[in-house]
Amino acid sequence: MDTVKDDLYYTEDHEWLEIIGDGKARFGLSDHAQAEMTEVVFVELPAVGDIAVKGKGIAIVESVKTVSDVFSPVSGEIVETNAELEDDTQWINESPYEQGWIATIMMSDPSEVDSLMDADSYRTFLSA
Repeated sequence: MDTVKDDLYYTEDHEWLEIIGDGKARFGLSDHAQAEMTEVVFVELPAVGDIAVKGKGIAIVESVKTVSDVFSPVSGEIVETNAELEDDTQWINESPYEQGWIATIMMSDPSEVDSLMDADSYRTFLSA
């Protein structure tokens, strides 16, 4: 059973978003996404200062099974990346919501969050 955290928002592409305050949000791949990918072996992170556009690719995750784009859940400027993932890619599999986060974004339009799914909606989406 996929873990879905109640305090996060989700996309149809299986990214999660956590509002961390001051217009900032952190995002990564959901537990469902990492389980589908299997063992993650490489992550290409965005650079601090990159401009993300909601729904567009911002990072790349490679597993033993596939290579996938990570799509930005909201628009804004990347202000922090999880550099630990470059050496410890297993965090995406082992701790997708805590240690496996990908980047922090300064949202340019916080109202974009309204178009994301809450946890209950995401659970329904996964079971469809």
